[in-house]
Amino acid sequence: MNIDIKKLARTNILNMQPYSSARDESGGIQGVFLDANENPFGENNRYPDPYQQKLKQKISEIKKIEPNQIFIGNGSDEIIDHIYRVFCRPGKDKVLFFNPTFGMYQVAAELNEVEIIDIPLTPDFQINLEEAKKYFSDENLKVVVICTPNNPTGNHINSKDIDFILENFKGIVAIDEAYLEFSTQKSYLNQINNYPNLIVFQTLSKAWGIAGVRIGMAYANPEIIQLLNKVKHPYNISVLNQKAALEVLHNQEEFEKRVKMILSEKEKMKEEFKNIPIITKVYPSDTNFFLVEFTDANKVFQELLEQKIIVRNQSSKIKNSLRITVGSPEENEKLIQALKNIS
Repeated sequence: MNIDIKKLARTNILNMQPYSSARDESGGIQGVFLDANENPFGENNRYPDPYQQKLKQKISEIKKIEPNQIFIGNGSDEIIDHIYRVFCRPGKDKVLFFNPTFGMYQVAAELNEVEIIDIPLTPDFQINLEEAKKYFSDENLKVVVICTPNNPTGNHINSKDIDFILENFKGIVAIDEAYLEFSTQKSYLNQINNYPNLIVFQTLSKAWGIAGVRIGMAYANPEIIQLLNKVKHPYNISVLNQKAALEVLHNQEEFEKRVKMILSEKEKMKEEFKNIPIITKVYPSDTNFFLVEFTDANKVFQELLEQKIIVRNQSSKIKNSLRITVGSPEENEKLIQALKNIS
């Protein structure tokens, strides 16, 4: 597909001179650092690598993608924000996504003064392609965001619909795969070289288990990665966070063990839900959580809260529904017993 990324990006971003940090200008040379006004004493006294080269190299090995196709963000939230900053002119351009979905797509759009085209998912939580197609010719529509598997519905989005959008929309297609490791769905990483307008982003917060470290990864063609690097804060990922991410990525065996346990617990919970009268529906899930419909979700939410069991009330988006994460075996047992005692 022949798409000129420079024509999609904001002119001021293309023309701006990014901030050049001390570590940028030294070219990565190790020696006597007298360039950045750092304190010479202390364990974490030096600024971090602004481009997280060691971390990108490890991710490159795991994901089988070149380091220059990787952007590391302070969580996926930063990545979402930067995509809008690079490609959407405030007060002029638009983003399209499909609700209900991850709320940060909307918050980041509002912060960046980007107009939102909000298309409801179909009753089975799939993309309404006929409705979406109507907007593809709008020259001010710059970004389409797709979350798959989707949050909070839990299901994966039909790949044929995503493929159609990639083939027919000439703006940026951003695919959020935060829950991919819990799903049998194939990643769109292997499509990056086929679609210059594709950005895939993932996270270490879910399956890798380090939500507190705040590491999100965006994968795209090098031209897009350069633009994202241009607008990021100079040292957006701390020394401590880079170290923590590398530690967990070097322990693939533990990662696989934990994912396997979560999926096993998920199946047990699904069976238990069938015997709880206040549950009226359990939606299909390709994630580490369930979207569950109750006879009275607000009541259940409050009663669980009183027992210090915290779930997410999604009733404002999907009637009488709670989003319930798969926890440890002990946490899941506590939840099940609590639900059985609620009438």
